[in-house]
Amino acid sequence: MSQPLKPVTEALAEMLAAVEVTKEKEVIELSDAHGRILSRPINSTLDVPGYDNSAMDGYAVRCKDAQSGSRLTIAGVAAAGHPFNDKVEAGQCVRIMTGAPVPDGFDAVVIQENTEAADDNSVVVNKAPSEGENIRRRGSDMAVGEEVIAEGTKLSSIDIGLLASLGVAEVSVLKKPKVAVFSTGDELVAPGGKLAEGQIYDSNRYLLKAMLSNLPVDIVDLGCLKDDLNALQKALSEAATNCDAIITSGGVSVGDADFTKDALEQLGEVNFWKVAMKPGKPFAFGQLGNAWFFGLPGNPVAATVTMDQLAQPVLRHLSGEKHFKPLELKAVASAPLKKRPGRADYQRGFYEQDAQGGLTVSSAGSQSSAVLSTVKKANCLILLEQEQGAVEPGETVKVLPFSRLFD
Repeated sequence: MSQPLKPVTEALAEMLAAVEVTKEKEVIELSDAHGRILSRPINSTLDVPGYDNSAMDGYAVRCKDAQSGSRLTIAGVAAAGHPFNDKVEAGQCVRIMTGAPVPDGFDAVVIQENTEAADDNSVVVNKAPSEGENIRRRGSDMAVGEEVIAEGTKLSSIDIGLLASLGVAEVSVLKKPKVAVFSTGDELVAPGGKLAEGQIYDSNRYLLKAMLSNLPVDIVDLGCLKDDLNALQKALSEAATNCDAIITSGGVSVGDADFTKDALEQLGEVNFWKVAMKPGKPFAFGQLGNAWFFGLPGNPVAATVTMDQLAQPVLRHLSGEKHFKPLELKAVASAPLKKRPGRADYQRGFYEQDAQGGLTVSSAGSQSSAVLSTVKKANCLILLEQEQGAVEPGETVKVLPFSRLFD
């Protein structure tokens, strides 16, 4: 009896339900925190900006003094880092630069373009300001006690800048999960080596390591293992003890007579699925000791797509990342797309904006799961639903722009 196809959403839901978020934390310096997962929320301990300051170069004024045509005497200058603190009288203004504190008693800034010099010590207002005009109020960016970054956030360059602006020098983050990657097969040769008849280069391990480098994980490269059951069991057993996840490709198809599959069945609980997706039907998931196992298909495009669509969300969950939702767009097919009902089809495509501002998408070329070069020509996956058939030009389809794993 043939194994039924498991829908992609069902496979993903089962994995996410099984895998728990890593709980280990560590405190690191802010300069090392880019790309790490925040283990607790950060609230502002101060107002940003910490004082009312000018948004423009111009003149700090009292609105009641600064009517159109008013002539004001310049009492002094306020610059960033050099506030003006002297007392001023009615009919006076202060020359002020962007970012400088607004002196007490002033309620607007007239931009320089709306003034005209009358002499060396006075200026004429050509356009009366409104109260608060061109003033950035204290706490308008961030206020004391306000949550600035939520727990589970993958810290971006902007997050690092925000934390620095708050004076934060260290942050508490979740420890990176350790992810082991290996290849198996007597036919595989490392890049740079010489191919004998019947051999191929070990490309998938390099591909998967590169994709993993864009996630908050530590990569453990187990190398290329020969087709030897004892050697495989030893490598898997060590990885299952020391790592949080293990990823390999090939040898997980139902019915395969493969050393990897035999070793897995003896060491842990692994489910060998037929997932209703193309490319990528053969997929394995389970637990070996302390580690979660992801068995990807052997064809390079199938390995790429399953890594992106199935393994990536689970690894993000394992690492503690929250607040992540893949971008999904709608685009008009500019050419026919072949498709038979039965499996969700993740076709390599190229989307772009047309002259009217809409999105169009076309195939990037061969959709064979062995042709990796068309991934290079693509910038998205065209998602054709499981029971959907062929697509005609002009029909609207779902487009998944390449995630950061493709960088």
